[in-house]
Amino acid sequence: MKRKEFLKLSGWASLGAGLLPGALYSNRNTFKLLSQLTDRIGIQLFSLPRLMAENPRKSLELLVEMGYSEIELFGPYPFSAESNKKSWEQISLMIGSSGSGYFGVSESEFLNHSRELGLSIASLHTDLDTLENHMPALGQAARKLGSKYVTLPAIPPERRQTVEDYQRMADTFNTIGASALSEGIRFAYHNHGYGLQQIDGVIPFELMMDATDPNGVFLEMDIFWTIAGKADPIAYLNKYKGRYKMMHLKDMLELKYFSGDGGDPREWVELFPLMTSTGAGVLDLEEIVRAASQTGVEHFFVEQDMVANPEVALLESITYLKGL
Repeated sequence: MKRKEFLKLSGWASLGAGLLPGALYSNRNTFKLLSQLTDRIGIQLFSLPRLMAENPRKSLELLVEMGYSEIELFGPYPFSAESNKKSWEQISLMIGSSGSGYFGVSESEFLNHSRELGLSIASLHTDLDTLENHMPALGQAARKLGSKYVTLPAIPPERRQTVEDYQRMADTFNTIGASALSEGIRFAYHNHGYGLQQIDGVIPFELMMDATDPNGVFLEMDIFWTIAGKADPIAYLNKYKGRYKMMHLKDMLELKYFSGDGGDPREWVELFPLMTSTGAGVLDLEEIVRAASQTGVEHFFVEQDMVANPEVALLESITYLKGL
């Protein structure tokens, strides 16, 4: 019996399905090959920061050999806000990376490596300070690299404490979105698990999305954090159809939610051990990817945050995805 069939028949699956209808489980009897996906599967480079820092060219070659055709960078970059560079000093020590968005080589050299290998750079992850105060430099870099999206991976904790904070953030997103469009690029927000449950009778994430310009503020869904925040990824793909343009794909060894509201990075770290290669966990990725393809997602990135043995794990993920 296949893993997904077992889950659907088990009592555990029945309990989980009540919590997340449609996101984890499916009653489909037929499967459709997602062949249109196989030539545009990307990778968020935060999956292999140590390898990238050791030898960016060789690491990119490895990804191409596996079958990846797009990459997403995570910064900070030479033009990033000083506040962002400072915050990455300790993170860089932890992940074994130099903290350079181009992994120790120049922007031009990194771009040349990518082009020679046939890799496109679809998105640049960056921070809120840079988006608010350094958009011209960010836009110039994005255009040079051929990146359509500049993406905020997380809202700083001090700016998402109350419903009023989220209301103000919606205004900030609208301003950033308009600024990005003026540079010929698009702004996107990548969700973590915070803001997905009610606060004072409203769901902060929905409040922000309903108050932002759908033509200027786009979305990147992280399915792991969405589910960890007790939200249904398929429901959100349909609710905000056309706004989700990118997706982070990973799997979950067992269904588990944040110990709190998902707002504390320590809660994210608690769930890191549950991240696994696509197809090796309990999530119905086929159904989620199908819904994403039908609702406007353009870029699919495998992201296995600082995964052990990336040479093995990242190959497992793309092999599974190409078999959908």
